[in-house]
Amino acid sequence: MEDKKYNIEKKYKVLRNQVNWQNLWFYRKSVALYEITKVFTQRFLPPHGDRTVDQMVQAARSGKQNIVEGSADGVTSSEMELKLLNVARASIKELQEDYVDYLRCHHLPLWDESHERYNSMIMFCREHNDWADYKPYVLKMSDEETANVAYTLCRMTDRMMTTYITQLEARFVTEGGIKERMTAARLGYRADKQQELAAAQQEITSLKAEIARLKVIIEDLKRGG
Repeated sequence: MEDKKYNIEKKYKVLRNQVNWQNLWFYRKSVALYEITKVFTQRFLPPHGDRTVDQMVQAARSGKQNIVEGSADGVTSSEMELKLLNVARASIKELQEDYVDYLRCHHLPLWDESHERYNSMIMFCREHNDWADYKPYVLKMSDEETANVAYTLCRMTDRMMTTYITQLEARFVTEGGIKERMTAARLGYRADKQQELAAAQQEITSLKAEIARLKVIIEDLKRGG
């Protein structure tokens, strides 16, 4: 009985499977960004009287947390998932601009292709997603190095999220939201039940015909006897 119930629930599934956001590369990079930002603000910004500290840390945290919340809400609401992931993107873009502002205000370069360390930095950030990969370096790097690494991670995370959100939008267009899935599940269940009923009725009709045929045979046998 339990197996039959489970099969019904599985066939007419309304809720989406929970995304394991901890395995998403952009989530892992967002965690690294959050930790890097905490270290950066502690090492290179005044401990008191500068609102930038709170703003940067909050932007980094918002990026990370909204990925989690959006992925969790995606079980029931594609709309909320898309909305929160875009909030996460906006927070990371804000953080990216904070690092640009820091470099500009302190007359430090934003590394580009002409910088001797640009390519190695890009390669490292592409291949490493976790805070543990960055921690040994961030605790020793200068403000210029840290800001450029964080800026690069912001850009990479944003691009990854943009691709992911585009995929979610395409899925929403083809599959709809929870209301559409609930309607489809109900209609599918009803259609299957109607098919089962029609098959049962056809079987009953066939059985009645067979019974009638057997009655005739029995009557013939009685008369013959």
